[in-house]
Amino acid sequence: MTDDCAFEAAAIIRERKPGFVPRLGLILGSGLGVLAEQLSDAVSVRFDELPGFPVSTVHGHAGELVLGTLCGLPVACLKGRAHFYEGYGMGVMTGPVRTLKLLGCETLLVTNAAGSLRREADAGSLVAVTDHINLLPGTPMVGPNDERFGPRFFSLSNAYDRELLGLLKASAQASGIQLHEGVYAACPGPNFETAAEIRMMSILGADLVGMSLVPEVIAARHCGLKVLAVSVVTNLAEGLGTADLSHEQTLKYAALGAKDLIALLRVFLADLAGWPATPAAH
Repeated sequence: MTDDCAFEAAAIIRERKPGFVPRLGLILGSGLGVLAEQLSDAVSVRFDELPGFPVSTVHGHAGELVLGTLCGLPVACLKGRAHFYEGYGMGVMTGPVRTLKLLGCETLLVTNAAGSLRREADAGSLVAVTDHINLLPGTPMVGPNDERFGPRFFSLSNAYDRELLGLLKASAQASGIQLHEGVYAACPGPNFETAAEIRMMSILGADLVGMSLVPEVIAARHCGLKVLAVSVVTNLAEGLGTADLSHEQTLKYAALGAKDLIALLRVFLADLAGWPATPAAH
């Protein structure tokens, strides 16, 4: 299977904003789309205009690509994402990620809302993802490999880039923002996990749980993008807190955590803008 949709989508995007070459791809999760509104010289393209871009059915995911500059860095920002549980399969975000690569992105910065398995990282906390546990049914790379994007077999040893994580931690310290670190467990959803499942994930070494992130991270590493991921904690996981879990709660606390996330990312992106660009592989 080849992903010609990514080439078609990239061509459409270049027509909408000629000469624009983003260095960073940014995926914004539930309730976090407000950051896209801060891009200057912005041009927006709806997902339904781009081949291979799945349109989310979930409230809080706007479904548009915003191109522009943020803190001196050219950015392609996905305002929302689609999920495995919406019926798209494990390759749900492969097309958009490959399109970002074709446009010239070097790095993918992924944000999402997540539940916390650690009481000290309660609702509103920011957690930098250091690794993941894939509890989804497979990976997006199952099936014939498209050699134009990456090799059949590839390593995830540095899936969450340690150098970028170091820069993010320095940005957090400079901003006076507390940044936790943790391992993310990806579950199929759309139901929230049971208390027994959360106990199992804790034994496995998970610090966070959610229903996204891993498909796009695997797709990004396959095509050579560096990855950095930050979760906004919207609740303590089932069995650890007293609140009834709901998507409304997710959006509420994602909005509260977004203030610190935006402040942190503005400092981080300004620092990243000073890094020398590396030549695009495609």
